[in-house]
Amino acid sequence: MQTLTATSPDAYAQALATHPRLLVDFNKDDCPACRMLEASLARFAATEEAAGLALLKVKLEDVGEDFFRGLGLRQTPTLVLFLEGAEVARLPGFQSPAQVAQAVRNGFACTSGA
Repeated sequence: MQTLTATSPDAYAQALATHPRLLVDFNKDDCPACRMLEASLARFAATEEAAGLALLKVKLEDVGEDFFRGLGLRQTPTLVLFLEGAEVARLPGFQSPAQVAQAVRNGFACTSGA
């Protein structure tokens, strides 16, 4: 799993346009659950579901609170899964590696016609 960082709304939009299978980690510095999710995502990266998936890290302090609110984000961390630029799953709060893997399986299966 390739890990990217977006430090501006433009970089976020570019990542959405460039990566067909994208998992976005919306987080902030002063967030214990965000730090826990970091370890969870590291374990998820070693799973079969992570193959071919890009992880985009977007920090509130970099892109601004207005940007987060404009996306309808109400808490950090929040993971959002995109397929071809369309949101297919949103996971607020801490997620275990198994929960992330299940969301990826379900999110991509629901949109592939399977």
